[in-house]
Amino acid sequence: MTDSRTLVLIPARMAATRLPGKPLLDIAGLPMIVHVLRRAEAARIGRVAVATDTPEIARAVTAHGGEVVMTRPDHPSGSDRIHEALGKLDPKGEAEIVVNLQGDFPTIAPDNIRDVLPPLSDPAVDIATLAAQIHSEEESTNPNVVKAVGTSLGGRRMRALYFTRAIAPYGDGPRYHHIGLYAYRRAALERFVALPPSPLEKQEKLEQLRALEAGMRIDITIVDTVPRGVDTPADLETARRILSKS
Repeated sequence: MTDSRTLVLIPARMAATRLPGKPLLDIAGLPMIVHVLRRAEAARIGRVAVATDTPEIARAVTAHGGEVVMTRPDHPSGSDRIHEALGKLDPKGEAEIVVNLQGDFPTIAPDNIRDVLPPLSDPAVDIATLAAQIHSEEESTNPNVVKAVGTSLGGRRMRALYFTRAIAPYGDGPRYHHIGLYAYRRAALERFVALPPSPLEKQEKLEQLRALEAGMRIDITIVDTVPRGVDTPADLETARRILSKS
């Protein structure tokens, strides 16, 4: 049963430099963006649409029965793109929660998409996201692995204190790999995109720090595994291997 108050938006554009035409790359007979669309639909949490500025992506999505909203080409981030898409798809303001699902997560589990919503049951939370515990030194030291630093709320929940590419926190104890899937309250998304990029956001190159610097609350659901993003040819081959078996 999907919820009309929740809108899942998948921003997609062709501008990836390491993998040209990334959203349309074939994985097990389907374009990557269609795999992400199918995962979002399988989560059954709300209406799903792809937000893109590229006619080829729009054609691929509609050819497979998906919904598309065309957006401007000059957005600086996926958050800005989904904000424009939200206004076009839901001009009456009926959607209360907006999920931003990256278009390069073709192997994400529908359960993980659902996992992003529970923190928003607390009215004090503005934005919800995911993280998974780090189990290797390579992950801890890799600056491409964003670490979520937070305070435990018990169970599988944390309140985010900071996000960084550095090794953090220092010392013994768990570290967490941030997963770039977000659920925003509508008002929080509107506030977020109206804010200028913040100093720490620009220094770390992490957009979510803008929200923390503005005093917005981000809570985290801890999940068991990190969904594999597709950023390199090796990632693409891994996704093909996984999805050719499913």
